[in-house]
Order: sequence, then C-alpha cells, then structure tokens
Amino acid sequence: MAVNTAQIKSLLLPGLYKVMGDYEKIETQWSKIFKRQKSTMATESSVQMRMLGIAQLKTEGGATAMDNNAGQRFVYNATSFEVGLGYAITRKSIDDNLYKRDFNAANLSMVHSFQEYKETRAANIFNNGTTYDATIGGDGKALFATDHPYDYGTWANRPSVDADLNETSLLQGMINIRTGFKNEAGLKIKARAKQLLIPPSLEPTAIRLVKTDLRPGTANNDVNAITRMEGGGITSYLVNDYLTSEHAWFLLTNIDGFIMFERIPFETDMDVDKTTGNLLVFGYERYTPTYVDPRAAYGSFPTS
Repeated sequence: MAVNTAQIKSLLLPGLYKVMGDYEKIETQWSKIFKRQKSTMATESSVQMRMLGIAQLKTEGGATAMDNNAGQRFVYNATSFEVGLGYAITRKSIDDNLYKRDFNAANLSMVHSFQEYKETRAANIFNNGTTYDATIGGDGKALFATDHPYDYGTWANRPSVDADLNETSLLQGMINIRTGFKNEAGLKIKARAKQLLIPPSLEPTAIRLVKTDLRPGTANNDVNAITRMEGGGITSYLVNDYLTSEHAWFLLTNIDGFIMFERIPFETDMDVDKTTGNLLVFGYERYTPTYVDPRAAYGSFPTS
C-alpha cells in the first residue's frame, strides 16, 4: 500500500510546531578505509603474483641457482551487487501535505538509507573477517588468519591467541606485522602498522594508548613506544560505528588492500503510476567492498 493521508494525518492540519524524524547523518566512514575504484566489469579480479625467491651463494666455477617458480598464486574476485529501495505515495497525500519542506515526498531521506547499507556492507569485511568467503577467493583463508600460505610456509595477520586492546597487545601486533608479513616467495617486505581501527566502545582505550606522550597506564617516565616505533608508529585511530564486536580491534597497514569497486553510483528516479496517480520513487546503486591483499590489516578478536 502506498503512503497515504492516514499515515501523515498530522501533516494535513495547520499549527504543528515541528516535524521530526530526519536527523544529522554520520559522516562517511568506509572511505577512510577503502580506496574508491571505478568498476567496468560485473566481476573485477586481482591476481597475487609470486616473485623471485632469495638469492643463493654461488661457488667459484659452480652453477648459478635458478628460481623458475615465479608466477600466479591467488586470485581475488569482487562481484558487484545491486542495492535498491523504493516507495509509493498517493497524489492526495502530496497535495494536502502542509509541511512539504519537512516531509518531502520526493526525498524521505533515501540517501541516508543507502549510506547506512553501504557502511554496513563495508564494515562486514571486518565483522566477518574470521570466516572464509569463497566468492572472494584468494588464498583459501579468511581475511584474518594465523596460517595464510606462501610457497614455503605460512604467515599470520591475527595473533595465535586473541587479546584485548592494551599496550602489550598493540605493540605486539605492530611487531608481528613488521617481522611476520612476507611475500609469496617468503621474503620480508616493508609492512608497517599505520592506524588503529576500533568500535566506539574501545575509543577511551585508544585515546590513552595513542594520545599520550608517556607510557600509558603507568607512573613511569618512559616514552610512549606505540607512537614512536620506526616508520611513524600509531598516532591516530579510526572509530567505525558499524563494527559489531565491542572487543575486536584492527591495525591498518601501509599495504593497499581494501577497495570499494563502484559499478553504478547512487541514482534516483521518479515516475507516476498512470492508473492510481501515485508517485513512485526509486533508488539504485551497484558496488562491492572487498579486499585484494590480507596484508592490508591485522586483527584481534577477543570475546570479552
């Protein structure tokens, strides 16, 4: 049934002090994590390549070691999905509404509805980060795992024992990123933690950890190592309102790996049903948030 006069009966009478329901929107958060990329294909694919391995000692007159194992290893896929929302409102409701500025039949804050869904889907990359998604593919592991494979072993972007956010766990995560992240041939890479990503419940902890000059939580006069680690340390944090766990926390690294493939940007359309005279309003968007390299983040998932 279309929105009709019975559903907006107070808007048909003069003398209302205020029409409420439309609130200030949360600023865009996904764009602080995901790189926006225009998509031209239904499915966009990214390939992880294995480069040359470590050089080997050569003896005088001996043969040079050969490494012919370079090539494709993992494929990450991103298939854009459709998002839509619409509504119908009667001609009489539009004509008799005395407060069109506050309850605009051609709007009804549809942008907010689409923004909320987009933020939720983007955050779910982290919320569901311990579950393998076969539609993405990749190395056969969840985004956050202790056993991502490379040619000669495994590497981890999750601690073997998930730990609450504190000075010890944060510093250890930063060290794990630097010492444990490898390429597909097993060589060390320049991986550094750059920013802390947290739910609102952990913001007080994050402030104490990254916004103090001295070591947090102690009476010692030690410097705060978190903000001074080589490469710049962690000096800022992001609070994401759409993270569902109150305890999980993440480190974003200097490695580019989170992408928002935008196939069709948000658009709206309106039409009038010739039979009923109802105004029909539609919104549409097509995109997918994804990751193409798990080295882009490190995550810990404590349950309490």
